[in-house]
Amino acid sequence: MAATTATTPPAPAGRRLSVGPSVGLLPFLAYLAVFLVVPTATVLVGAFQDDNGGFSLDKISKLTDETPLHVLRESLLLSFISAAVGAVLGAILAYLVVTAPPTSVLRRVVTAVCGVLAQFGGVTLAFAWIATLGFGGLLTTLLADTIGTDPNGISQLYELPGLVLVYTYFQIPLMVIVFLPALEGLRPQWREAAVNLGATTWQYWTQVAFPLLRPAFLGSSLLLFANAFAAYATAAALVSQGSPILPLLIRNSLTSEIVLGEHNFAYALALEMVVVVAIVMSLYAWLLKRTSRWLS
Repeated sequence: MAATTATTPPAPAGRRLSVGPSVGLLPFLAYLAVFLVVPTATVLVGAFQDDNGGFSLDKISKLTDETPLHVLRESLLLSFISAAVGAVLGAILAYLVVTAPPTSVLRRVVTAVCGVLAQFGGVTLAFAWIATLGFGGLLTTLLADTIGTDPNGISQLYELPGLVLVYTYFQIPLMVIVFLPALEGLRPQWREAAVNLGATTWQYWTQVAFPLLRPAFLGSSLLLFANAFAAYATAAALVSQGSPILPLLIRNSLTSEIVLGEHNFAYALALEMVVVVAIVMSLYAWLLKRTSRWLS
């Protein structure tokens, strides 16, 4: 019997490092560094420096003064109210959309319109509301001619109630966009199983659907909160005097010609906003992770 000779495979050559797919990430990483990492690091360092570049807690201590605390409360209140109203109304609209057939014209039109309106903000949105409810606005003139209201428009449009109204305009379609996938993830088999077990419609929604949708709803609400908290251009176009919210107080700290030496205080205000948004987005990521367990 002939003996078989075992041949040992040649030693593999040095493993080559494939860098091809990683090269495509370089533009994104560069964009991330320029527009996120560098500004955040600049704010973090500047918040703990004095005018001479040394370490100081003076700017941080000023955050506890009456004006910054009042503005922070107003910003949180504005963000909470607009996020709550937008989340509830947006969730209802998203439910009405998801009940329509996927190929229906109504569903496609509403989804497309929400995608556009969710990005409709800034100076354009402020001008649209001023042209509607401001001095000489279309609706202002119409109401003044018909029922005799004030022809000068609604003064609250330029205050916190007006900001809530204007912010809700883009919060509702944004909620539809971010909450719609969660509603689409509810499988018909779950409702059929609940009905077969004798559950009513109310029991299905309160004991099956809503517990599943709760993390997605809360996560979407947090996203709306962060979106309103960081919004600047719309409020800046509406409010020309005063600083009712944090972004406008940062603007005044940088551009004010009345209170000198306060431009560096903007670093501390910006750091405060970064901390709030970071907490909110961390909670959002945690809730999104919980939702992805059943949504996938």
